Amino acid sequence: MDFKNDEVLENENTEVRDVDELLEEFDKEASAARKVKGIMAIVISAIAIFMSLFHLYTAAFGTLLSIRQRSLHLILAFTLGFLLYPAFKKSSKVKIAITDYLLAALSIVVFGYLFVNFEAIALRGGTVETMDAVFGMLAILITLEVTRRVVGPELPIVAIIFLIYAKFGPYMPGILAHRGFSWERIVSHMYLTTEGILGIPIGVSATFVFMFILFGAFLDKTGVGKFFIDLAYSLTGHLKSGPAMTAVVASGFMGSISGSSVANTVTTGAFTIPLMKKIGYKPHFAGAVEAAASTGGQIMPPVMGAAAFIMAEFTGIPYIRIIAAAAIPAFLYYFAVAAIVHLEASRLGLKGIPREQLPKLGGILKKQGYLFIPLFSIVFFLIQGRTPLLAAFYSIVISVVIATIASIVSWKVYGKFTFTTKDLISALQHGAKGSVSVACACACAGMIVGVVTLTGLGLRIAELIVTLAQGKLILTLLFTMVASIILGMGLPTTAKYIVLATMAVPALIKLDVNLMSAHLFILYFGVIADITPPVALAAYAGAGIAGANAMKTGFQAVKLALAAFLVPYIFAYNSNLILVKEVIDTTVVFVPFLTAVPVILSSILGILCLASGVSQYMITKNKVYETILLLVAAISLLNPGIYSDVFGLVVFGTIYFLQRKRSKEVIEMTA
Repeated sequence: MDFKNDEVLENENTEVRDVDELLEEFDKEASAARKVKGIMAIVISAIAIFMSLFHLYTAAFGTLLSIRQRSLHLILAFTLGFLLYPAFKKSSKVKIAITDYLLAALSIVVFGYLFVNFEAIALRGGTVETMDAVFGMLAILITLEVTRRVVGPELPIVAIIFLIYAKFGPYMPGILAHRGFSWERIVSHMYLTTEGILGIPIGVSATFVFMFILFGAFLDKTGVGKFFIDLAYSLTGHLKSGPAMTAVVASGFMGSISGSSVANTVTTGAFTIPLMKKIGYKPHFAGAVEAAASTGGQIMPPVMGAAAFIMAEFTGIPYIRIIAAAAIPAFLYYFAVAAIVHLEASRLGLKGIPREQLPKLGGILKKQGYLFIPLFSIVFFLIQGRTPLLAAFYSIVISVVIATIASIVSWKVYGKFTFTTKDLISALQHGAKGSVSVACACACAGMIVGVVTLTGLGLRIAELIVTLAQGKLILTLLFTMVASIILGMGLPTTAKYIVLATMAVPALIKLDVNLMSAHLFILYFGVIADITPPVALAAYAGAGIAGANAMKTGFQAVKLALAAFLVPYIFAYNSNLILVKEVIDTTVVFVPFLTAVPVILSSILGILCLASGVSQYMITKNKVYETILLLVAAISLLNPGIYSDVFGLVVFGTIYFLQRKRSKEVIEMTA
């Protein structure tokens, strides 16, 4: 099927904007990158390819000592950052300025100093020499500048505020006050230790995260994106919610391996949003569906916007256990978005696309089903106990082998190759370039973590939140939710998770929320910031494709994603939803799945009540009291129990039968 058919993609009343243009407007990484040509294009490509090959080598044969692995990772990422990203919007997008060459060279010198001299620095036992202090200050400035260019100004501003806080602690009010530290102490902590720029965040970026980004780049070159859309379209196109359900399913597939809500929105939205509008959805609703579904990808295993790997390092909980715990809440999120989409289609009286006009599922699987093998393989290796690093490496090798075999078959059958050496090189380049934003964000966020560990700020904020909440869990969760959404606005998934894990999680743990639930709670609300106005970049990207009002699209996206506001409260109160009984140190004690079934069913009931209340529709249009009762039932199911479950079931069942009766009466009157 040709997805670019003029009739299918026709745009009614509004101008559909170019996908690249939208990415440039709403995705900082895409908007700022230079389009370099000539000899420097070759040099940049060579650096990117070397970076990918270096990480492949260390994944296969063992990583270097942590300081060396991380410093070389930063040398390559920062060099690409300064060469690819100009200083200002008005700077040339085709020529590299002399200052950019100087900053790239300075990055090599500053972090190369650590790479070469790390043993001598360690033997000094904490003594800071003049050269250490100078290079340390330069490292901080370089990190702030490259992050500003690649990610945007928000994260560097937060980092600067934290550095100032570390210096001027005695002048801070009340519980935030501390003894303060000298600039020399702050600089050495940020540069010479593994608790600052070279801390856990960049350690994860230099290993697991890079490999999964590279894995995604190889999947993209094998055509997995189009395969996911084709598959979702064939499965759901016939439903009354049609293309909207396609958006939900395709975005779930894509989001599970994507690290960006915005990129996911634009990639799948370019196809799904025009189709939604064509069958009768309003532009702002179509844009919101895609944004909500794409944003959910950041909480969908196995990649979870790369946050799962950092969570594993922060908590000490094995990665495979984190994605196992995250699976059911992610399913419930998509179930809720799908439920609201379906009810909206029913309310509008929409119809799906006839099956004969849809691609055949059997044909798609027969022709492209092999693309599932690398995805299944990564899960298989993880279950077998391989590290995420090795699992990603093996899966990359498998994806290349399978793509090569499929390409040879295609050449013999159709006379053309589907995967060439050019695609292989391109995947290596795109993997490295795609990692630059994550590396910069992790390095900058590492300074924030460094200040927190230096000053004990995390515990101070935890105490402040608990005091304000008067020790009540529901208020603590509410305050943490608000803080997570605000801190998550405008930041990449990895950066927002790192900041929130150090600032907000201690408050939840203090009130006996278990470690896994606490980390997933702040991740959920940090991710939801991508569709929460006023800084709702994924929603605004969807609005751009739909030609809709941006703010209206943002609020509609929040409405669609209300389950993301409901589900975290449920597993904060009852961690059976994430299959976790308790976390002792770093050991996760799981509950049997059957034990979790009651809370899962309760959550599904709560989501159905919420979806029907928000849509103001179940079988027919709700009466006012029905909407109120449904919303009250949904809220009561936040803390699942026998009484709330019975209340929710009675409310939902009663309204269902009342509306069914009204619907029959209407049919009989019109017959």
